[in-house]
Amino acid sequence: MHIMEGFLPPLWAGVWYAVSLPVIAYGALRAKKLVDENPKNKTLLAVAGGFIFVLSSLKIPSPVTGSCSHPTGTGIATMLFGPAVTAFLSAIVLLYQALLLAHGGITTLGANDASMGIIGPLVGWIVYRGLKDRVSIKTNAFIVAVVADWFTYVVTSIQLALAFPGVSFVNSALTFMGIFALTQIPVAVVEGIFAALLIGYIAQTSEEKATQGVTA
Repeated sequence: MHIMEGFLPPLWAGVWYAVSLPVIAYGALRAKKLVDENPKNKTLLAVAGGFIFVLSSLKIPSPVTGSCSHPTGTGIATMLFGPAVTAFLSAIVLLYQALLLAHGGITTLGANDASMGIIGPLVGWIVYRGLKDRVSIKTNAFIVAVVADWFTYVVTSIQLALAFPGVSFVNSALTFMGIFALTQIPVAVVEGIFAALLIGYIAQTSEEKATQGVTA
């Protein structure tokens, strides 16, 4: 769920921009460095960004809450480039979605990137590093995608609770998590399957190209 335009109080909209902008700027520098080091990374960046855009643009109605959920698509970018570059790619995606699809907003872009582009992917990246060389790349991709997706909604629930604490922040956070984080679990699992298939294809293609290069 992207937080819609104008929904957050100005104070909290500003706080999340302050959190997100330095990470986005660093991610942009990292992305440029990756392309400078190897121009082929431009293709992978485009694939990762496209994956984020397509999946996070899908609005899936939740019959339980009457709201909408969507995948995030950030797991692949997290595995390939790390959380900072993922934050940069997500910011581009969120900006386009806000301007062209009325999905999210400009005032809430900082908050949406903090949840979908920074904190969710960061947790996914920690999981990825912990499981690397212990499980297959497809299994790792599945778990990373599920964790990054689901944790995004946990963070969004906390963001909403901070802005609208009601009787207490804890009660508000649990209420929002019950609405959004709980219903996101099946969506996260489906995203994990797609991520595993895509990372498997990327790995297979890379191996084939390497083999062809050695043969040549």
